[in-house]
Amino acid sequence: MALHIHEACILLLVIPGLVTSAAISHEDYPADEGDQTSNNDNLIFDDYRGKGCVDDSGFVYKLGERFFPGHSNCPCVCALDGPVCDQPECPKIHPKCTKVEHNGCCPECKEVKNFCEYHGKNYKILEEFKPSPCEWCRCEPSNEVHCVVADCAVPECVNPVYEPEQCCPVCKNGPNCFAGTTIIPAGIEVKVDECNICHCHNGDWWKPAQCSKRECQGKQTV
Repeated sequence: MALHIHEACILLLVIPGLVTSAAISHEDYPADEGDQTSNNDNLIFDDYRGKGCVDDSGFVYKLGERFFPGHSNCPCVCALDGPVCDQPECPKIHPKCTKVEHNGCCPECKEVKNFCEYHGKNYKILEEFKPSPCEWCRCEPSNEVHCVVADCAVPECVNPVYEPEQCCPVCKNGPNCFAGTTIIPAGIEVKVDECNICHCHNGDWWKPAQCSKRECQGKQTV
């Protein structure tokens, strides 16, 4: 009887070891996916091809379902081969746009330049200015500068001068013309020498004076 009890005790001591070994067997209790890949460099992600589509936030969409992959993406339809996205014809951005936002399918202009730039200076819309004495300019709503250059008339003298802040030359000594190298005033006849009397052309101040010979005083004709 004692022999049988002793053998039973040995059997009981062996059984817990067998149970413990079976409990930690990897075949009966496979490790989690995170444990399986902890020693690998590449992470394993679920493959949704043919099953659904995933957006940027990780939300899964069913086949045929319409969704936005991301905040700034165009709408897509989930297909077997992945998202099939719309490609709309977006409006062109204004060339003077200074602030563009990409918060939707198409970029959107949020701010357009409201001034004109001319020769390194900025002007407000509809502002008029004179960059030089002969130019008159305006900043148009299109952000372009349109200028008009003054067309000066032909001066009525042969010795015009340019005054500060004036575009066209002025005749400070009044209308005149040349008689040879001598400047004579217009409107009167001038005796330029003993034999010649000259006067300016009427209205043609830039032409040489008209001269006529008179009887020379103190000289006899041969």
